[in-house]
Amino acid sequence: MSNSTGVYRKEKSVAFLKSRNCFTFVSYQNIKIMKKLLFITALSFFIALASCKQSNTDPPDPKPVFPLADSLEVIRSAVQDKIGQPVSSLSVYIQTPDRTIFATCNHPDETPLTANTFFRFASNTKNFTSAAILNMHEAGWLSIYDHITEVIPGTQMPYVPDISSWNIPYKSAITIEQLLQHSAGVYDVDNDPVPNCEGESYVEYTFHQNPTHQFTSGELVNQLVLYDLSYWEPGFSHHYSNTGYTILSEIIARVYTARFGSTKTYGDYLFDHIYGPHTPVPLDLYFPDQADDVTIQGLHAIGTIYYPPPLGTVHYDQSNMSAHVAEGNGYANFTDLNTYVRSLMKGQNVLDPATITLMQTDLSPDTSGHSSYGLGCISVPNLGFGHNGCIRGYLSLMVYDPATDVSVIAMMNTVDNRSEEGFLASFMAMYEAGWKAREMLGYPGKPE
Repeated sequence: MSNSTGVYRKEKSVAFLKSRNCFTFVSYQNIKIMKKLLFITALSFFIALASCKQSNTDPPDPKPVFPLADSLEVIRSAVQDKIGQPVSSLSVYIQTPDRTIFATCNHPDETPLTANTFFRFASNTKNFTSAAILNMHEAGWLSIYDHITEVIPGTQMPYVPDISSWNIPYKSAITIEQLLQHSAGVYDVDNDPVPNCEGESYVEYTFHQNPTHQFTSGELVNQLVLYDLSYWEPGFSHHYSNTGYTILSEIIARVYTARFGSTKTYGDYLFDHIYGPHTPVPLDLYFPDQADDVTIQGLHAIGTIYYPPPLGTVHYDQSNMSAHVAEGNGYANFTDLNTYVRSLMKGQNVLDPATITLMQTDLSPDTSGHSSYGLGCISVPNLGFGHNGCIRGYLSLMVYDPATDVSVIAMMNTVDNRSEEGFLASFMAMYEAGWKAREMLGYPGKPE
């Protein structure tokens, strides 16, 4: 953890127009409760709204849309006024069939971001985990409909360890599909209180004791065993769970190890099959899993969280991400994250179009009957399919809309964790920015 000032780099071959502290760049080359609110309150919001291989051809040169920066400044300033604290920046990268725009605005004391600025994209990582699992499913290395106690195809090794420390509640009834959907009832030891942790989650409590602690999947999952923790029987309903994705990281590692013949990790599979140099769409992405791998490579944005006293303002630069493997440990820049979600959701990356449809439409059961969470994939009216994320002061959104062929990446690196009202103002800003960008380019914006 660091309180250092953010560092940024300017993009080469970029035209920009300054308006106050806002810039539009046009590329010519082509605490626990707040985290739960991100997914619980927001899900209710979007349910209500709902009820009212990569091409070798570069996108056409974009046309300037300079006023977008001013519109983002209106949103940023409104959040700043509402929470009574500086909001570092608000940025949008949007690609349509005929143009690519990056727009950003910032507090006067901050340096503007560019399309190549790196940031932690948090739970957007879950979509990469889903892509990895579904890639294995396509290859016949696993079936998402298998129970996690079944053996990996062609082996005698079960998907998860057959040892007492992994004997979680309802273990034999949980399927891989349910883990992807958050319908397995797996208790979330990252977001919810765990016994003997002084009212905190296991991850929060352990971080407070030792910020350099090396977390492991087995350690996190064992908390479920020690205290018999679960939400309900698998398949009954929907409950967001980072720990469910921790289990998926173990499954990916074990399946890849079995196929390869030597020890492999979740990170190895993603690099080799999802985004590395030998994949269909190579990208500059990172998924740190070691406690000492705390620095974002290259120039990057700094995350800021406003906590209640006595903690106050914390600026996050270096961070131990070992507790968040497969559920929130990724980071990238705007350009590459856009390329990923756009190519993936168009069926032009590692997954076939039919599998993408499965990712988008195989929805989690919900007692209200209105779940909109698929296989590591959310759906947002007038934005499309993808995911969102919140971690260490970074709020982010990556979405692609097949109806309009428009993709959006939005990021704000300030979060107010002092109240529910402040958090929701922070959270909704990235959606407001995405809708405004679409609207200003002539596409449907925020639903009425």
